[in-house]
Amino acid sequence: MFLAAWDAVTHTTDSRQAHAVTPRPHARWASERVSALTAGVAAAGLGLGVPAVTVLLLWIGSPYPDSGLGGALHLTAALWLLAQGAELVRTGTASGDPAPVALVPLLLSVVPAWLLYRGTSSAIAGERGGEDGAADAAGDSGDTRPDGGRSGADEPPDVRRAVTVAGWVLAGYLTVAAVAAAYASSGPIRVAPLSVPYVPLFAAVAVACGAWSGCGRPPLASWLPLPRGYAEEAAAALRAAAVGCGVLLGGGALLGGAALAWHGGAVAQTYGRLSGPGSGRIAVLLLAAALTPNLAVWAASYALGTGFCVGAGSVVAPAGASGYPLLPSFPLLAALPGTGGGGVLGWATLAVPAAAAGAVAWCAGGAGLGLWRTVRVTCGAALLHGVGLAVAAAWAGGALGDDVLATFGPTWWLTGSAAAAWVLALAVPGALALSWHVAHPAHAWRPRVPSIPRPALPALPAFRRAAPPPSPVPTPVPLPPPADPLPWPTPPPFPPPLPPIPPTAPTTTPD
Repeated sequence: MFLAAWDAVTHTTDSRQAHAVTPRPHARWASERVSALTAGVAAAGLGLGVPAVTVLLLWIGSPYPDSGLGGALHLTAALWLLAQGAELVRTGTASGDPAPVALVPLLLSVVPAWLLYRGTSSAIAGERGGEDGAADAAGDSGDTRPDGGRSGADEPPDVRRAVTVAGWVLAGYLTVAAVAAAYASSGPIRVAPLSVPYVPLFAAVAVACGAWSGCGRPPLASWLPLPRGYAEEAAAALRAAAVGCGVLLGGGALLGGAALAWHGGAVAQTYGRLSGPGSGRIAVLLLAAALTPNLAVWAASYALGTGFCVGAGSVVAPAGASGYPLLPSFPLLAALPGTGGGGVLGWATLAVPAAAAGAVAWCAGGAGLGLWRTVRVTCGAALLHGVGLAVAAAWAGGALGDDVLATFGPTWWLTGSAAAAWVLALAVPGALALSWHVAHPAHAWRPRVPSIPRPALPALPAFRRAAPPPSPVPTPVPLPPPADPLPWPTPPPFPPPLPPIPPTAPTTTPD
């Protein structure tokens, strides 16, 4: 009687009767899309929350805020859209003319990209897990298919379903982005309407990467619409280009850090006199930290030889720096080299793109693809390497105002062309040499000469003193057993003997 309720519960939760609670197809369809849409909205909300918390804390700590709470919220939405490629327009200038702000702090772009990536990956992985659970339930309920109704992670991912889930995640994210763009379209710092389409492009790239991760990170060759051989070459070229971009940008980060350390006094002095209150100093420090990845991209462009500009008519390159305008006082700008020739240190930075080309050659030539396939892979890697650096340069630069500050940062097409040229000039011959070395091991062309046996040499006399003979080991003498000092008395017999019985007189009977 007491187990009747428990039997009713286990009747619906038993795996053998899971088909009784398996959701219907239309209910599963709706739950998948609602979950994906919620993941996109959550990613956008969390992405907005990071700049909102920072801006509101600085607004609260500022002794003289320029605007109220509405202005702080407008600035939050504008910064969030700026991090995704949108351009801002600042109206409160000294001249009264609107000034564009298109320089994106790359560290701000990391937060929404990571949230979108994780949200899409989790949504697709959860949907695949739900499929596997439904298949397990069908298999346990007596499915007669050859695989027992089970479709686990060993099967290839359903690309069509993954694209559908990713599309709903993107739809939820762009819904919030559209509301933020409409909210930030007015005010002293507003969003330029023509630059808003960069936001869906940014979100689509992050969602695509998250979909690839959610499907179990399958080989790229299986996703490319090319024949198998060409798809493998394209995937190898993409891997080599990614390694080359990583080496080049890592070297740029080292160069940027070295420049800041070399001009450490000027940087500290600029930071000290830029803002007096504590909230202003924190704001400047956070802005400088957000622009640190931009510094790495600019330094990589400098090492490529094309350099970058800090205003119209200026150039900063290994050959020298010239044409500096009146720049704003900012710590990162204090690390710029002085005008004049670059010197030996400037030309020594050319080792960074050479190292990147060497990394591309190592990845492309060490795969053992053959000469012509190695050439195609290396040329494709050079093209992708140039495209990657061009995109990074375009994203890391932009306008900070009109006239002089309209061009700020590296020129994207020059940076991309220089990166591709370095790889073509150094990586192609290096990859060919490495591929030939892999196919033909060292000294394989030399004829094998039969070995001639050498006569045995007489043994040399030993000049060392002979070791003394080992000493004989004494044989142990067995010792007699120890004598008992006090003999024990002999115990009496057990049981003790009975005493003798006296004889009895014979009895006579009368006649």
